[in-house]
Amino acid sequence: MALNSRAAAMATLLVAAAVAVLLAGEQASAAVTCGQVGSSIAPCVAYVTGKAAAVSPGCCSGIRGLNNMARTTADRQAACRCLKSMAGSIKALNMGKVAGVPGKCGVNVGFPISMSTDCNKVT
Repeated sequence: MALNSRAAAMATLLVAAAVAVLLAGEQASAAVTCGQVGSSIAPCVAYVTGKAAAVSPGCCSGIRGLNNMARTTADRQAACRCLKSMAGSIKALNMGKVAGVPGKCGVNVGFPISMSTDCNKVT
């Protein structure tokens, strides 16, 4: 009887450990996608490329939404990587304006918006 109890306890422990590993994997892969980042910042492109004189309400709404989505370190690092990747593909991008958008929208993103930001150090 004791052997069956030990076996059952061991099986329960193994199942709990497997579930914990699976949940940790899901959390690590639950980062914000570049599609979400792109959709969020799309209304800002006119301003950061000099085609609009001011940040639009839609831009600020997107920045707030993206900041709210990026709650975990993995999410913020993924958003950082996406922003840097997208910045390289937008012609006539003014990085000074890009860096100032969160402040103009009253949002603190927690890391500098710059091509030199090390996304691996974003927390």
